[in-house]
Amino acid sequence: MNWEQLLSLKRFGDTNKRLRKEQDETRLGFDVDYDRIIFSSEFRSLQDKTQVIPLSKTDFVHTRLTHSLEVSVVGRSLGRIVGKKVLEKHPHLQSVHGYQANDFGAIVATAALAHDIGNPPFGHSGEKSIGEFFKSGEGKKYKTELSAKQYQDLCDFEGNANGFKILTQSRAGRKGGLRLSYATLGAFTKYPKESLPKKPTKHIADKKYGFFQTEKEAFIDVAKELGLHKRSEEDINYSRHPLAYLVEAADDICYTIIDFEDGINLGLIQEEFALEYLSKVIRENIIPENYYALSNKEDRIGYLRALAIGALINDAVDIFMKHEEAILNDNFDCALLDKSKYDAQIKDIIKISIENIYQSEEVVDKEIAGYQIINKLLGVYTAAVNNTFDGTASNYDKLILKRLPETINFKDEDLYQRLLAVCHYVSLLSDSKAIQNFKKIEGVTF
Repeated sequence: MNWEQLLSLKRFGDTNKRLRKEQDETRLGFDVDYDRIIFSSEFRSLQDKTQVIPLSKTDFVHTRLTHSLEVSVVGRSLGRIVGKKVLEKHPHLQSVHGYQANDFGAIVATAALAHDIGNPPFGHSGEKSIGEFFKSGEGKKYKTELSAKQYQDLCDFEGNANGFKILTQSRAGRKGGLRLSYATLGAFTKYPKESLPKKPTKHIADKKYGFFQTEKEAFIDVAKELGLHKRSEEDINYSRHPLAYLVEAADDICYTIIDFEDGINLGLIQEEFALEYLSKVIRENIIPENYYALSNKEDRIGYLRALAIGALINDAVDIFMKHEEAILNDNFDCALLDKSKYDAQIKDIIKISIENIYQSEEVVDKEIAGYQIINKLLGVYTAAVNNTFDGTASNYDKLILKRLPETINFKDEDLYQRLLAVCHYVSLLSDSKAIQNFKKIEGVTF
């Protein structure tokens, strides 16, 4: 792969490449991508979607929105620093093509901003509950009517694939979705493969899948434009865009450190753990003097968090540049932080978070409720849509259809398209909206 292609400014949905000289100098192409994400309705809904603590009423706990903004900030720093080093190593990218370090930062920041845009309500348990509806619930009856890959898309409903759908699917009067640059779409796609074969290798890019069958051709178009390496002749499986490694690292850094911070601020983890583990990341077990000068616990933890994130950013940059050639040749098969010199400390922090936060009573109780809510919504909505298509809709089904958006085409002859449209609609609901819809179906209108 080569950076000239990987940094394509062509917009998805456009027929011609947009050259740098055609851009507004105050708002270059990659900056436009960022703005379009920020102003999208799908991004706004993240303000009421679970990050760690579902439906938390406390002020300092992160939602998907605040998490995405923070990942974007970390991603911007990673991209800019890497961009500066890449331009030093490949000066023709700047002298001939006019790329700047900020371009790398803008691409990574935008892809990071959108990295959770396709996640359903109630966190990762939302993804699992959609999948289990089709794997072992009412939706299992559709298996024989779908292709293997279509059914796998539903059984392993994937927020990353749903995000790619949001970013690229055309709507009435809007061809090409949000019309983002191909470079940004490439950096967004951490798993550039279809749902089957499942995990064909131990490569990090094969861990999940990155697009539904409905967006297969769209992804192939992106991959070809960017010159991504085709990793399989039998299936749709490409190499990662190099900057996707930085998007992944930004997310890994934030959820490792900031989820840990949330747990401490909620009293689920003792402050002493922050002092013990974050100080090892910061200065080889040396506690910063300024820490003791802060009287407020949130300030002390925030101080350690900022220093830890800075240390991990610098480490991730060093790893990326050390392996840049291998990444371009698709010979790098793990996440950047898997090779971190702080790997032991990261694993210790994640272990504590799993035990004290992710498995806490509050989180588990809300995930249980989330499963029931999503299962009920999918059952009622898929029945209404498919019964209407078959001509067997009850009056109740017809009433339900009146509450569903026009984007769900219940007349579509393709069953997979109908089912995926329902899943997509449910995935776009905020936590509160999903609960509200559930209560209406259950007859609770007050």
